[in-house]
Amino acid sequence: MIACFDVHYDNNSANAAGIVFHQWDDETPAEQFTIHVSDVGDYRAGSFYERELKPLRELLPLITCPVQYFVIDAYCHLSDDGSPGLGAYLYELLPADSIIIGVAKNRFRNTSHAFELFRGSSNRPLFITSIGIDYQCAADHIKSMAGEHRMPTLLKTVDRLSRGGEIIKG
Repeated sequence: MIACFDVHYDNNSANAAGIVFHQWDDETPAEQFTIHVSDVGDYRAGSFYERELKPLRELLPLITCPVQYFVIDAYCHLSDDGSPGLGAYLYELLPADSIIIGVAKNRFRNTSHAFELFRGSSNRPLFITSIGIDYQCAADHIKSMAGEHRMPTLLKTVDRLSRGGEIIKG
């Protein structure tokens, strides 16, 4: 199974959302999960993971099916030298054979290590990092996801769910 996570903040609390699905090209999730977490702390530049990790830690136990791939809206590593990003910290909470794929919408500072993936007709790349597979393979998975636009359909879906939206299965 594949899981995607996203977190949305409102002052000092957060809504975390997760969806799981079977294949990279699935258009709808098999299951969805949400949780509201209070006291997530303030945003600190360069320490994004501190705020994001708490809601994800509380969301993980809700997912009872075996998951091999975890896709997050963040970097796994912040630099060429492997400085840990959210993905590296999340990886420490998962089974050892897990694979993390970070899909960031913006370049982190002046880094150049992430794989730049262009989807659809967009001229703006997604920045792909990963743990457990190389960046090119991770980018190939994200590229194969359903949706014609820059952001794959299921990544938009989990974002909307984290913001309190509903998923309409069709």
